[in-house]
Amino acid sequence: MQLSNHHDLRPQDSLLVGDCRDLLQALPAASIAACITDPPYNYEFIGHKWDHAEIERRLDRAKTSSTLVKNIPYGSGLAGGVRNARWYEKNRKNILDYQEWCFSWGKEVFRVCKPGAMVAAFNSSRTMAHVQVALERAGFYARDCIVYRRSSGIPKGLNVSAKLEKLGDPNPEKWEGWHSCLRSEWEAIVVVQKPLENNYIDTLQKYDVGLFQAANEDGSFQSNILEGLPRGEAEDFNIHCTVKPLPLMLKLVGMMVPESSNNIVLDPFAGSGTTLVAAKQLGLAYLGMEINPAYAAIAKRRLGINETETKSTTGQQEMFQRAARAAP
Repeated sequence: MQLSNHHDLRPQDSLLVGDCRDLLQALPAASIAACITDPPYNYEFIGHKWDHAEIERRLDRAKTSSTLVKNIPYGSGLAGGVRNARWYEKNRKNILDYQEWCFSWGKEVFRVCKPGAMVAAFNSSRTMAHVQVALERAGFYARDCIVYRRSSGIPKGLNVSAKLEKLGDPNPEKWEGWHSCLRSEWEAIVVVQKPLENNYIDTLQKYDVGLFQAANEDGSFQSNILEGLPRGEAEDFNIHCTVKPLPLMLKLVGMMVPESSNNIVLDPFAGSGTTLVAAKQLGLAYLGMEINPAYAAIAKRRLGINETETKSTTGQQEMFQRAARAAP
């Protein structure tokens, strides 16, 4: 079913509150032009609450710790501690749990995407491979890994010489410069695609998707490294902990979604709504899903969605279910 043939059922310009794995099931098949999203990186949170209060609680605990590792919250049992067999076993289990969780939403994203639709999923350099494997298992095939180069922070890990000096080692200077991690200054964007229908041209003509906008404003060919994009300032009311820069999301949406009344941009982990704001600014329909009501409220405020017009998701979900039943 193509939504362009069912305008009264188009689930566009909406933000639903709930678990995307449930909400996606109500969408018609082959209805989404692209999925551009920033899912939780931290596999420690699978099966646990993922909300602002929990994140703040863990960050507050981390302030008194020197063992905070990027994307592994203090108190999890994996940040710091003895690297014994049990630690590695737990670490491996968490990674596999995370990969399975990615598959659980990836298979529904695959179903709702049009043939040729792109999926761009942010992730860390440590876990991006597991996201790609999960999405390939769902039916997508790998296209690229875009590098988003951003400003770097101070490495959070073990400074060996400083630690040895503190322990009274007689020659700590021998290990000057040795560290437990490298400085992180890029994020991975895993890019996969739903298989084409016959070829690029047939897919483009039928579904309005399938290709990249590869021409830059200066006439150069688009690289798979995105850098030099202004960070910008988040609104005062935006308390989300990992807000992506709007120029970055404008770039990604513009690269992957041709301007068309038939194209809807999906973000199943909408957070504070930056992907949706970008789609709106580019004149594209959007559909967001967010499990945290506080973040969803921020996104709705940024999008200018009147809460009185979206009292609940019940009516919208019923609409999606009718559309799904109408699909062949």
